Amino acid sequence: MIPAYRQWFNKNFTEEKYHSLLNQFEKQHPGALDFRIAETPVFIDEGFKNKMLAACESIVDVVTNPNFKSETERAIPTTWRVPGDDGEPHFIAFDFGICINKDKELEPQLIEMQGFATLFAYQCASDKLIRETFHLPGELTSYLNGFDAHTYKELLRDIMVADCKPEETILLEIFPHKQKTRIDFVYTQELLGIQPVCVTEIIQEGRELFYMRNERKTKIRRIFNRVIFDELEQQSDEVKAKAAFFFNDVDVTWVTHPNWFYRISKFTLPYIQHDYVPATSFLSDIKTIPGDLENYVLKPLFSFAGQGVIIDVTKADIENITDPQNWILQRKVEYAAVIPTPDNEPSKAEIRIFYFWKDGEARPVAAHNLARLSKGKMIGTRYNKDKTWVGGSICYFEQA
Repeated sequence: MIPAYRQWFNKNFTEEKYHSLLNQFEKQHPGALDFRIAETPVFIDEGFKNKMLAACESIVDVVTNPNFKSETERAIPTTWRVPGDDGEPHFIAFDFGICINKDKELEPQLIEMQGFATLFAYQCASDKLIRETFHLPGELTSYLNGFDAHTYKELLRDIMVADCKPEETILLEIFPHKQKTRIDFVYTQELLGIQPVCVTEIIQEGRELFYMRNERKTKIRRIFNRVIFDELEQQSDEVKAKAAFFFNDVDVTWVTHPNWFYRISKFTLPYIQHDYVPATSFLSDIKTIPGDLENYVLKPLFSFAGQGVIIDVTKADIENITDPQNWILQRKVEYAAVIPTPDNEPSKAEIRIFYFWKDGEARPVAAHNLARLSKGKMIGTRYNKDKTWVGGSICYFEQA
C-alpha cells in the first residue's frame, strides 16, 4: 500500500526476525498465543486511511441517530436479550477489505462491523514487539487520531475500569483459558489488573454479582464482556444454567452491553448508504432474486466467525431459507492481492478499525487497529492452511 515501506520491509525481512517475534510472545505469556501471526504488518497510505475513517464516521452518524435503538430492536433475539440496555456501545469495530473498484483502483469496502470487543490489549503489545523486532521507522504509527501507547492505555482504563477499582471489574468469558484469543486476556490483566473470569464462576446474591479473587469473595461492579451467545448456546445445560445471571436484573455496568453485539452487526448494514459499504438488503425485502448471484454473498444475521456464510450463492440456496428476515444478501467485493510475499503469491488483507466510546462523550473515536492477511477464499485459519504470510497482524500509517 505504501511501496517504499513494502519494498524496505521485504528486503530486510528474515525468518530469524519472524521467529524472534514469536518467541517474544511465548516468553511473555507461555502457551497463550493460539493463532497464527503473519510475517508482515500492512502499510497504509494517508488517502486509504481517510477513506476508511470517512466510512466509519458515516456509520457512526447512523448509530448516534436518536432512532437507532428503536430501529434495531428486532436485531436482538428474544432468547438472548439482556436487561439494562441504557447506555451507548463502548466499543465498535469496523472490518474493511482492501478491494479493487470498477476503475481498478484500490479502495476499502466494509465487510462487517460489530458492537463488541476485540483484541485491544494484545494489539498494543503487538505493536511494541513488531516495531522493535523489525526496526520500523519512527514516522510510522499503528494508532489513529493522535493516540499513542500511553494515551491509548489510559482511554482503555477509563472505559473498562472507570471510577471503580480494577478488582471490581472482570473480563467475562466462557472458559477463558481455552479461548483462542486468550493471549488478549492475559495482556488485559497485565495492563489493567482485570482478571479473566468464567461464567461458571459468577456468584449471584440478589442483584449483586461476585467472584473469587485471591480466595476472597469480591463484588463485581463492571463487566468487560467477551461472551458471545452463539458459543454459550453450544455449552452444556449446566454451563447455561450458571450463566442465567445475564438475563436477570443485576447491579452491574456492562462494558459493552451484550445487546450491542446484535444492534451493531450485519443487521445494521442495510441501513448504511456509502460508497465504501457494499449494497446490502435483508433477504426478506428482496422481491426478485438477482440474475447475477455470482456477485453476491449470503450471510446469516446471528452467527459469528464466518459461520453459515454462503459465498457461491445459488437460487436454490435462497429458496431453501425458511427465515429470510434473519439473512442478508450483500454485494460481493473483490479483495485485492496487494501485499507481495517471498513465494510470489501476494496476500490479501482485511483491516479492523477500533472505535472507543467513553461514557459522557458525544461520539466514539477511532484509536487503533488490527489486520488479518489471507491467501484463501476468505479471511480465517481454515482458508489458509499450510500458507505463509497470512494470519493476524497490524496496520501502520504515516504520521501527519
